Amino acid sequence: MMPDLPTLFLQIVVILALARALGWLFRKIYQPQVVGEMVAGVLLGPSLLGWVAPGVYKTLFPPESLGYLNSLSQVGLILFMFLVGLELDLKVLRGLGHATVVTSHVSIIFPFFLGSGLAIYLYPRLSDDSVSFTNFALFMGAAMSITAFPVLARILTERNLLKTRLGSVAITCAAVDDVTGWCILAGIVLLARASESSLPLWAALSGVAGFIALMWFGVRQLVGKMGDFFERYGTVTQGMLVIILLLVLSAGWVTERLGIHAVFGAFISGVIMPKNHGLVNSLTEKINDVAVVLLLPLFFAFVGLQTSLGLLSGAKMWFFAALILATAVVGKFGGSMLSARFTGLSWREAGSLGVLMNTRGLMELVLLTIGLEIGVISQALFSMLVLMAITTTFMTSPILEWIYYSRLYPKKTTLAETANESEEATVDQASSFPVIE
Repeated sequence: MMPDLPTLFLQIVVILALARALGWLFRKIYQPQVVGEMVAGVLLGPSLLGWVAPGVYKTLFPPESLGYLNSLSQVGLILFMFLVGLELDLKVLRGLGHATVVTSHVSIIFPFFLGSGLAIYLYPRLSDDSVSFTNFALFMGAAMSITAFPVLARILTERNLLKTRLGSVAITCAAVDDVTGWCILAGIVLLARASESSLPLWAALSGVAGFIALMWFGVRQLVGKMGDFFERYGTVTQGMLVIILLLVLSAGWVTERLGIHAVFGAFISGVIMPKNHGLVNSLTEKINDVAVVLLLPLFFAFVGLQTSLGLLSGAKMWFFAALILATAVVGKFGGSMLSARFTGLSWREAGSLGVLMNTRGLMELVLLTIGLEIGVISQALFSMLVLMAITTTFMTSPILEWIYYSRLYPKKTTLAETANESEEATVDQASSFPVIE
C-alpha cells in the first residue's frame, strides 16, 4: 500500500514548524531546545490536539498513516544513536578518579534498586500476567537509571562547564550510566522477545556476543583506517559516508534479527568509530542536520501520539505518576549528590552533579519507546514515564542555576550572565558535542 504523500508531507510540515517554534521559545528561557521539541510532540498527540480539536487530530494523524511516520522516525533514531556512540570515547572510562568511580556506580545502582522496588508496588496496579514481573522490574530499574548523555553534554558546553571538575565528573558518569543502561535494556529486550523469537535464548545470546566481538576486533580495525584517511586529506568523502551508513544500517539489521533493537547496532557502530576530533566533528556535521533537525522531531511526535495524559484520569493515576517522578528524582539526584559529597566534592558541586545526572531527555524516550514496543509497559505507564522524562529534563537548568551559579556568583544569579565568565572552556569545545541542542 502506497503512503498518502500529501498527508505525510503535511504531518512533517506541522511537526517541524511546531518543534522549531517551541524549541526556540524554550531556548529563550535557557532550556535545551530538545525540551521544547519533546513538549511539541506531546502537544500534537491526544493529550492536547486530540482533546481540543479531535477532528483536526484525526485528519492530520489518521491511524493508517502512522506506520510511515514511525518508519521515518526510526531512521532518524538509528542515525542519532550512531552519533551518540560516535561521541562516546571509551578511553574516558579508563583511569577514572575515585569520585567518578563511586558516583557513577551509585548513580546507577541506587536508582535501579529504587525503580525495581517501585515495580513491586506498581506491577499489580499498572501491569498484568502477560508481562513477566522480572522484565517489568528490570525495565523500571533501567528507566530510573538512565541519563541523557547528549543533552547533558550540550548543557555543560553551553554553561562552559566541560573542563571544570564538575563537568569532567558529570560527563564521565553519564557515559558510564548510558553504557550500563543500554546493556541492561538489551538484556530486557532479549528476555521479553525470547518467547516470540525463532531463535532460542542461548543462540540469541551467542549471536549478540559474536556480533560485538566481530565489531570490536574486526570491523573496528577496518574503520580505523578512515581516521588515517581523514588525517591525510582532512575531509569525509561521499564514499566514506556511504560506507559508514551501510555499516550503521547493517549493524541495526543484525541486532534487530538477533532479538534486540536496531538502535543497539547503530550505537555500537558509533562506539567503534575512530575518535579523531576532526573526523567526529565532520561526520556529526554531515549526519546531524538530517537526523536531528528533520527526523528526530518526527520521533518526538510519534512518542507524543502514543502519550495520552487522558489515561491518567483520577487521583489514583496521578498519584502513581507523582510517585514515579519522586522516585526518579530521589534515586538519581539523591544518589549522585550523596555519593559525590562522600568522595570529597563540595555540597555545591555535589548538588549540581545530582541535578545534571537527573537529566533524562531523549535517551529516556528511546528506552520508553522500546519498552512499549516489546510490551513490557502499558500505554498508561508509558505516558507517566514520558511525563517524568520531560519534567526531570526541564528541571535541570533552573535548579542548576540556583545551586551552582547563584552561590558561585551571588551578585549575578542568571546563567546568561555568568556562563560567559567561566574561563575553563574554549570555543573549540562547543563543536565537541553538536549532536543535539
